[in-house]
Amino acid sequence: MSLKDKYASVLALGEKIGIRDGKVEEGADGILRVWGTAETTYEKDQLWDAIKAIGGASPSDMLADIQVANTDYYTKHTVVKGDSLSKMAIHYYGKENMMKYKEIFEANRGTLNDPDEIEVGQELIIPNIWS
Repeated sequence: MSLKDKYASVLALGEKIGIRDGKVEEGADGILRVWGTAETTYEKDQLWDAIKAIGGASPSDMLADIQVANTDYYTKHTVVKGDSLSKMAIHYYGKENMMKYKEIFEANRGTLNDPDEIEVGQELIIPNIWS
């Protein structure tokens, strides 16, 4: 099995999320090298999670250089029925960071007046909390 086959789901994810200027090379040294630019840090994290799911925490057969075009925020989220800011915080930051809903609220003060009043279809900024 080639490395491109091994990491096919990662390459497909890159295409799905629209990685720009993507390049993939399978070297004679047994290492798959990938480059490209993700729109947001969240998309970059999705790619790394997919890579680690296949190759482990520190894959020895894959080198990836994924740049991020927009570092002003982590990602944007379009509200769907049943969403809440705390559910968004759990989804994007992990269960242990549920209280980060406050940062999501603060990042969207221009749109939101109350953290409990969000509407289906609103596009909200999910801020970088690790900066």
